[in-house]
Amino acid sequence: MVTISAQFNGPDGSGNGGYVSGLLAQAHATDRPVTATLRVPPPLGAPLTWEHAEGHTRLLTHGGTVVGEAADGEFVRDVPAAPTAEQVEQGLAAYPGFRHHPFDRCFTCGTQRGDGDGLRLFTGPVGDDRVAGPFHAHEAFAEPDGTLGAPVAWAALDCPGGWAADFSEHVMVLGRMTAQVVEPLVAGRTYASVGRLAERSGRKFLTDTALYDDAGTLVGRAEQVWIEVDPARFA
Repeated sequence: MVTISAQFNGPDGSGNGGYVSGLLAQAHATDRPVTATLRVPPPLGAPLTWEHAEGHTRLLTHGGTVVGEAADGEFVRDVPAAPTAEQVEQGLAAYPGFRHHPFDRCFTCGTQRGDGDGLRLFTGPVGDDRVAGPFHAHEAFAEPDGTLGAPVAWAALDCPGGWAADFSEHVMVLGRMTAQVVEPLVAGRTYASVGRLAERSGRKFLTDTALYDDAGTLVGRAEQVWIEVDPARFA
């Protein structure tokens, strides 16, 4: 059984898509890439249960509604290239969420969250098809071994994809995420975050994200499907 704390919201009142997808990946327990699919807005503060079927891991409400499910996944696109240090700073300064943010209390990218309460991961355009920004892995999110657990690491791989598709113009929620943490993210270190819009098809936006350490080594990557929604539904 698991309960998603209100701290880990995306839109107010529902769970952060990357964080919940990371919970699913953690329960699925594999070193391979995992694909997590969210079926309904993840409820906060409500007891949820796990169901392990052959090849799948599902998260269910008390009434049996499938909140999300995880299965082995694979990547279909190239990983976005590491941004330069200058691009990381440029992207931070250009973060559109400083001017307009549909979910400004989002655990990952909300401007109204403090250090150690949210991730404060702010990515903006860097002059090509990517967004970039710094991600400081705050010590408040450290596991006993000093690294970030899968839910927080997946949350850090989440929202830069939404900003690559431009949250400020298109209000979206995460529908599916394939991700892999290649190297553990170490609390106290700062990483370079990058996101890229790969394709748009109607209400669906396909995006890619990655995190790199200060040596330019890939530590995590994701591919995502975002779904444009009616803003009034999440007001």
